[in-house]
Amino acid sequence: MHVASRWWVRCAVGAFLAVGLIVGSTFAQTAGAGGQNGQSGQRPGRSDPAFSQPSIAPGTDYTVPSEAEIKAVLDRIRDHLVRSTPYRVIDTATGQPITDFAKPTKTAGIDNRAGEFNDWTYSMGVVLAAMLQVTDVTGDASFQDYTIKNFNFIFEHLPYFRQQAKEFGPQSYGYRRLLEMRELDDCGAIGAALIKTMAKKPDPRYKEGIDLAANHILTKQLRLPDGTLARPRPVPVALWIDDAYMSIPFLAQMGKTTGDTKYFDDAARQVIGMSARLFDASKGLYDHSWFANMDDDARFYWGRGDGWMVMAMAELLSVMPELHPDRAKVLEIFRRAARGAVETQGGTGLWHQLLDKTDSYLETSASAMFTFGIARGVNRGWLPTSYAPVAQSGWRALEQRVRPDGQIEGICVGTTAAYDAVYYYNRPTALNAMQGYGPTLMAGAEVLTMIRSFEIRRVNNTFYYFAKQK
Repeated sequence: MHVASRWWVRCAVGAFLAVGLIVGSTFAQTAGAGGQNGQSGQRPGRSDPAFSQPSIAPGTDYTVPSEAEIKAVLDRIRDHLVRSTPYRVIDTATGQPITDFAKPTKTAGIDNRAGEFNDWTYSMGVVLAAMLQVTDVTGDASFQDYTIKNFNFIFEHLPYFRQQAKEFGPQSYGYRRLLEMRELDDCGAIGAALIKTMAKKPDPRYKEGIDLAANHILTKQLRLPDGTLARPRPVPVALWIDDAYMSIPFLAQMGKTTGDTKYFDDAARQVIGMSARLFDASKGLYDHSWFANMDDDARFYWGRGDGWMVMAMAELLSVMPELHPDRAKVLEIFRRAARGAVETQGGTGLWHQLLDKTDSYLETSASAMFTFGIARGVNRGWLPTSYAPVAQSGWRALEQRVRPDGQIEGICVGTTAAYDAVYYYNRPTALNAMQGYGPTLMAGAEVLTMIRSFEIRRVNNTFYYFAKQK
């Protein structure tokens, strides 16, 4: 058997074993009580020691986290990311490292056999932006250092892969999503992270990535007649609520960086246009998708989809000028969506895969997104302090999904816009589903800010948050 064939066999066997572990982990998580993972199902219930009449089920942690406890969880996630990111270019046909970058090879690519850790993807974009936020909140520069190292690796090797694309066409392992942007997934979330990184450590190389993302969103992506961004799949004209985060944070950061109000105008247009078609006011929840020319299509309130919009609005409101003519409308929509999230939180602090279906499993990425969005809203005064315990409990539940090695359990894998509930109920979870890592980091950083910012009183076996006396 030739070398390349032997290498692919080893990879195939490894992948098979990994899938087995993932499926087994998923089964264990969804088969447990309430769909929780093994850790949360095993931990006894815990309540604040000041409470005289606690009523806590197993797996529920109804206590206030300390700053040190939150930071320890964030550190574990960071260590997993640092440990797992290879920073190598390999021949994808043989697995051998490439060190001579004088002439490109068609089969050259970044080494992502362990995952997408230094790839140009939307999920890594959320991770890289989240690492900057953790540094801002904790002062620990090691999180920001990871983001800068990743972007340095990408732009150091981009000329090589650009030449590869020129000779052989863009290759999937050669930063195809950056060199040949096809959809919002390819540019918005990671483009926003790049703008944030540029503000921390200016690098002229980053401008190319920012300009490519801006050009795609503003001039190339499919839009509805009112300017709402759309997708050409699975039908010729469709809206996915996911695209709120794949566009709005980037537009918000462009507005902040350039001072040009057209970006804030466009970001607000997305919130308003997507909400008009996807927000169910009676439930306070977002439908996952909308298909043009399809009357009365069924609605599925997928947790992560709703979470994408809540996070996107929180990021927009964080930088949108107070006097912008659409700010009040965006804030109103954010508040209604936050209330919908608060009212659908599960009994342990997590949210369900389908938010209105309590027999669907408890899912990590959506839970992190709502925890972040609610905490940010409380911290910035957009939401009442009565929502703070929701974020507090959300974080306590998320902590239990972070393994000692920093991997995170219970994250739903990539999910398309589907027509039936069975699809959503049975989407697997995986430890390498990166969609939950960035939001969990963001949630921890925002909850840490929240417990610093308020006086927390314990009254009648529950928590009340009050502004600290100056």
